[in-house]
Amino acid sequence: MAEAKIPADIAALSFEDALAELEKIVKQLEQGQGKLDDAIKSYERGALLKRHCESKLREAQAKVEKIVLAADGSAGTKPLDAG
Repeated sequence: MAEAKIPADIAALSFEDALAELEKIVKQLEQGQGKLDDAIKSYERGALLKRHCESKLREAQAKVEKIVLAADGSAGTKPLDAG
């Protein structure tokens, strides 16, 4: 089964906003109140939010890993495609 594409409304969210929405969905699902169809839709959206957050974290990690120290001790960066 192919992974669902991240919808534009989720892709536009910052990491913090996506995480806040995901936490809200988790709390709603844990309460177990509401209709089954709504819970399924919320779960599906939560899975997409989780994927978006993971992607944002990977991007941030790649940027941090590319920060380098120069010979004089000053910090600099390398382009992400540099080896």
